Amino acid sequence: MVLSQPSLNGVGQILLGLLVAAAAVFDIRSRRLPNWLVLAGIVAGFAWNVTASPVWPGLGRAAAGFGLGFILYFPLYLLRARGAGDVKLLASVGSITGPGNCFWIFLLTAILGGVIALVFLMFRGRVRKTLFNVAWIMRDLLQLRAPWRSSGELDVTKPKGMRLPHGAMIAVGTIAFIFLTQYGIRV
Repeated sequence: MVLSQPSLNGVGQILLGLLVAAAAVFDIRSRRLPNWLVLAGIVAGFAWNVTASPVWPGLGRAAAGFGLGFILYFPLYLLRARGAGDVKLLASVGSITGPGNCFWIFLLTAILGGVIALVFLMFRGRVRKTLFNVAWIMRDLLQLRAPWRSSGELDVTKPKGMRLPHGAMIAVGTIAFIFLTQYGIRV
């Protein structure tokens, strides 16, 4: 897969920024991403792509971005490492940006979200426990077992599991993406 230079025009950047800012606020406050918000993002993404370019290419771009966003996070949802709202949010982001840009946002979210999570874990004194949990996850996956079944801490749907508001992490990755596209930074 060849990654193209990230690009998105001003209207797309505004739609994207509004979507992820609202998602971050909801996720930080309530640890939930409302369906109406991600649905509005999907509708806006498809509508914008269809009006910003010829109908069929725009529709294809929105659908491909939606599909890639969904495919990237759905396996993590099945492993209970992400909530359904996170999957829908990245799919919604993809419907606005298209597949190439969605992949950039996914990468930026993984990198920046990982750094934020590491800082959070250091402040909470949980680095050792987290490294143990990562080893536990890898062991279970290699044995083709669902890690969340053997430890409640590995299930983001349970209160025992330590989790960050991942919608806010998607927002961080998306804002970094907008910054890259706005200032034409070559990566």
